[in-house]
Amino acid sequence: MPHVLIVDDDTNTREALAEITGAEGFTTAVAGNIREAQEQIARQRPDVVLIDLKLPDGSGMDLFNDIEARATTEIVLITGHASVETAVEALRLGAADYLTKPINFKRLKALLSRIPRTVDLKEEIGVLRSELRRLGHFGQMLGAAPAMQKLYNHIGRVAPTEATVLLLGESGTGKELAAQTIHELSLRSRHPFLPVNCGAISPQLIESEIFGHEKGSFTGADRQHKGYFERANGGTLFLDEITEMPVELQVKLLRVLETGTFMRIGSNQEIDTDVRVVAATNRDPEQAVQEGKLRLDLYHRLNVFPLRIPPLRERGADIELLAQHFLDELNAAHGTQKVLSPDGLACLSNYHWPGNVRELRNYMQRAFILSDHTIDAAALAPVITTQSPVGLTLAIPVGTSLADVDRKLIYATLELCGGVKKRAADILGISLKTLYNRLEEYGPYEPGAHKGTETPMQGGTDSYH
Repeated sequence: MPHVLIVDDDTNTREALAEITGAEGFTTAVAGNIREAQEQIARQRPDVVLIDLKLPDGSGMDLFNDIEARATTEIVLITGHASVETAVEALRLGAADYLTKPINFKRLKALLSRIPRTVDLKEEIGVLRSELRRLGHFGQMLGAAPAMQKLYNHIGRVAPTEATVLLLGESGTGKELAAQTIHELSLRSRHPFLPVNCGAISPQLIESEIFGHEKGSFTGADRQHKGYFERANGGTLFLDEITEMPVELQVKLLRVLETGTFMRIGSNQEIDTDVRVVAATNRDPEQAVQEGKLRLDLYHRLNVFPLRIPPLRERGADIELLAQHFLDELNAAHGTQKVLSPDGLACLSNYHWPGNVRELRNYMQRAFILSDHTIDAAALAPVITTQSPVGLTLAIPVGTSLADVDRKLIYATLELCGGVKKRAADILGISLKTLYNRLEEYGPYEPGAHKGTETPMQGGTDSYH
């Protein structure tokens, strides 16, 4: 039976927490200060520790370093003096969550329900994950490069907590896979993981999709609809391209994050939700704030634990690892045994992959179709040279704003593709909807008006960073 340690100097609070945790199937021990808590930890290692922030002989956070086997002990900070800074610091130290006084017992029960009941199983899973990580596998993610190992370390630390995560990175780097890995390594893994692309939903429908609506609340609402926050209850909601969400809807999102409640369209009844939010953007969020695309208060609320996903060009040998992985998937799906030749691997490794992992996956699928048995440079070269800007670079002066870089890259790619927006979106690694949004912001593409921004590529390397 799992064991919980309750550390609080208020007798009534200790008794109430002991009653609730006992009813949830935990054995309990209590302490009124840090010294008593240390004695209890020495007697029996707890699976969960509920720690009051302010104790007679110090801060509850001082107890963090006294708890061994932190990978198998969930720490929840309890405070009557909540602040964003305190909560963020607790989460970064390794707390799974924090509760404010008076304690929301419904939220506490939801948290306790996610605690694994078998400690030995947790330790075995931890060992298995360490071995897989060494081999380049981490949850849904694949890669052994130092940049990826650093990312895995950060994900491993933040996943078991309730911290809101903001994923930053270029299109095609695998932000959704990172979000799914965070979910799978969290205490919410048995509950839904729902991804939402904010740039792919019509502005007229996105509020209904996220929060739901009642029957008859607007024309065409012929039945009640449960939104993503309701369907993801207990799990994780991944909000991709968060800067594409209408600003007026960002206000409602902020309220849900702060209160844990929302209302369907056409209703005045509040609904409780227990959802962890992971957001992502391929833009510079601070630039998006300056441009009015992202509310500053929402940015601060989402930016509790930012994570940068490295582009493929910074991952070295991962290109070969990923290419072989995609080929293995294709062989398994089609019952074939096609192989990559050494010159084919070299062709892939020498390319700078502006569309990142998504672009590599698409290339491997095209080369697989074009090849009989061996995928060599001859099979890959036509794909690369005709479908991507491998022969061109952009000359970007130092000091150019990210918005201008984004605009120039989009126009140059459209120029290369002869104005075919679908092909340009594929190369850029963004959805067609996002490309249209950017063109609406930057102004329409005019054929021939943007020539002269490209220069010949020397040696097939990337000239902008």
